[in-house]
Formats: sequence, structure tokens, C-alpha cells
Amino acid sequence: MMLVNGEYQTHIEVADRGFQYGDGLFETITVHNGKAVFLQQHLARLTAACQRLRIPVPSPDTLRAEIDQLCQNTEQAVLKIIITRGSGGRGYRQPDDISPTRVLSLHPFPNYPDNYAREGITARFCSTRLGLNPTLAGMKHLNRLEQVLARAEWQDDTIQEGIMLDINDCVIEGTMSNLFYSKNQQLYTAALTQSGIAGIIRAMIISHEFVIEHNFNQAELLAADELFVCNSVIGIWPIKQLASHTFTIGNKTKYLQHWLTQRAIHDD
Repeated sequence: MMLVNGEYQTHIEVADRGFQYGDGLFETITVHNGKAVFLQQHLARLTAACQRLRIPVPSPDTLRAEIDQLCQNTEQAVLKIIITRGSGGRGYRQPDDISPTRVLSLHPFPNYPDNYAREGITARFCSTRLGLNPTLAGMKHLNRLEQVLARAEWQDDTIQEGIMLDINDCVIEGTMSNLFYSKNQQLYTAALTQSGIAGIIRAMIISHEFVIEHNFNQAELLAADELFVCNSVIGIWPIKQLASHTFTIGNKTKYLQHWLTQRAIHDD
């Protein structure tokens, strides 16, 4: 099901700047028992991204009403919200009067095996590098070609995620996730000041735990005690193998998995 500017339809204008230039942003949200999980955090990030891109912010009341309309009676699904700058003719110059396009779509929940969270996943390093752009760093904008190319690097179903580095060989994130590692019970993650996507689960973990955000390389990552990736659909997946290195699922990861599950259950 899909709502485009509040109407049930499946088309947008070819002149829409989201299609023409990737001029917009998106959110991907888990739906459980008719409710969008961590919706407040998603809408806050959507609002901040609209402000950074200078796209008029959609009314939160309108978004919530449309989300309720689309998700009611849905047991488990993924909700995607796309906001673009709307149509504006040819050329990079923004239209004088911006009329954003608002697309909400509901998708089947991925059929991930339960053992990914319980027993861990296998990951690989990607060759595709992330470029540096502090103006766009952290934002979930529509230009995701780096992730598309990185994900195309493997077809092996025994590998569940690819780890991406930037052009300076700093480890940044997974193709679809944020990355954390633990060393001597201290939690670390990449400083997303030049590239990467600042996910809401990442932000929640940082607000709950003392996390050191810094630049680190492959060698530092592979010397960690525990590794895990996270996003709003998968939750937290431990990494049991990366390249030729194996890792245990430690207490830090298990604790955060339990904490996040409880947060989702009691989310208002």
C-alpha cells in the first residue's frame, strides 16, 4: 500500500526532484501490531534532515494520521517515508515555491532468521568507499549509490552485511547499518562527521551508554572483543565473523539487545 500526498496511488510526477536529483530524504520504520516503532525518534530525524536540506517540514499531525491510516491492522511490516522537494523543472535551482512530495509505503517485513540476532552474522569488508561530505554527513538523504554499489559486491547468502570504509580508510558503517565495537567493556563507534548515516538506534545507544565516537581503521576493528551492527529494522545483530576473524557474542552486546527489545515493547 502507498500514500502519495495523502492519496492512495503509486505514481509521482517524472519532474519530481527526488527522481531527477535525489533531492530528498527517507525514513525506514518497523511496524508492529499496527504501530510504528520509535516513531518519535524517526520524525525528529526527518524534521532535522528537512531543515538541513531546506525542504518545508511536513506537518507531524498529518504524518501521524497517514501513518495510522496505512498501518492499522498490520501485524508486522516496514514503513518507508520519503520526502522530496517536489517538482521544479529542469536544472539544479530550487523552485521559488517549494511544494514537497510526501510518499508513505508499506512493505513486507524481511524474513530474517532468528539466529542472526541470537548467534551472530558473517560480514565482509567492501571495496566501495564512502566519499567525504560534512554538509550531508549523517543524513538519510536519497542519494545512496555508494551503498547500492557496495551491496552489489557479493551474492553469497552466507554473508549478511558488508562493512564500508571511507576514502581515508576509516571504518564507517555497514551497507544498511551502523557499526559498534567493544574493547575492554568500552563501546566505540565511528564519528559520522564526514560521511555515513546516523541511525536512530545508533543515537539511542549513544544516549544510553557512554560511547566513544572516533576514527578507526580495520586493524583496530579486528582487534575488538565484540562487534555488532544495528538499524531500526534488524535491531542489533552481533558479528560472529568478519573477514578471517571470529568474535564472541559478549555481555555488552547481549545487554544492549535486551535493553533495545524492552525499549521497543514500552515505546510510546
